Amino acid sequence: GWDWSVAERWCYLAYGSDGFEMGSFNDLIHQPIRLRIMATLNTLAAGDPIEFVRLRDIIGATEGNLGAHLATLERSGYIEVLKDFHAKKPRTRVQLTRSGRSAFLQHVQHLQSIISGDL
Repeated sequence: GWDWSVAERWCYLAYGSDGFEMGSFNDLIHQPIRLRIMATLNTLAAGDPIEFVRLRDIIGATEGNLGAHLATLERSGYIEVLKDFHAKKPRTRVQLTRSGRSAFLQHVQHLQSIISGDL
């Protein structure tokens, strides 16, 4: 048995011994703002969107920065951006897709395995 530190296990599990990314580590989700977005959306029930302004306030990002990260997550199929009108005002809402929720949960399980030392 190896006596690896958590950091060494993280590097091995995230990138493998050859430095290539392994399947369970999701670099797209792991970026700090996107991780906060996905974690926030994961707290909502399936099909329950959150308004952009509320998400912005929770995440603490600027509108432009949040918009760019949402676009990245939307292109990946992890989130859905819904645009409509509410009380004659434009409204933007965001929700996780089924594949987004699955990818987030797999990523969290992978991080938990790193922390617990399961190699």
